[in-house]
Amino acid sequence: MREEIEIEFKSMLTQSEYEHVFRFYQLSPSQTIKQTNLYYDTVDWQLKENHMGLRIRQFDKHAEATLKVPQAVGLLEVTDSLTTEQVEVALTKHRFAFDAKEILQRLDLLNINFNELRLIGKLTTQRGELNIPEGKLALDESWYSGQHDFELELEVPNEQFSLQDFKQFLHKFDLPYRATQNKIARAVAAQQQLDDRKEDPR
Repeated sequence: MREEIEIEFKSMLTQSEYEHVFRFYQLSPSQTIKQTNLYYDTVDWQLKENHMGLRIRQFDKHAEATLKVPQAVGLLEVTDSLTTEQVEVALTKHRFAFDAKEILQRLDLLNINFNELRLIGKLTTQRGELNIPEGKLALDESWYSGQHDFELELEVPNEQFSLQDFKQFLHKFDLPYRATQNKIARAVAAQQQLDDRKEDPR
């Protein structure tokens, strides 16, 4: 288990903007990592109501579960390591991973019943990540429920870095700032739209 405070800024990109920044930092496709995010909440959206997020993130050979809890500045991330086998069991049984013990203890303290958690969205990202003077930069190409988008994320080390600083960072690449929902919100919204179309094929 690990805990850390995440202070992050993000902006959506067009494909050409994404490729421009990708080339600027001399990234190659071989340096990117594929990760699949599985998002969870209760039927009555208790996590969303408390502005929290819960996910399992799968990589090729390992996985991790993360609970995000709002703080005065940024988010507290509580992360438990998982094996790919543990994730497959969770998916087969249509529930959250029982092996994420620290997260389950936190949820219990919040009176959120583990047995009520359900999979609410899935998103796959090909991520290029590197450390730069401003912080940790991530360039994400994502696919979810028929959607395909591009995003720049910048995780910064302290709260002195402001939104205006982030906009100035984007300006170096002649990029506009585009406020965006986080990945879980986008994935859930896209899944709901897909489900609605299936129920009403007109």
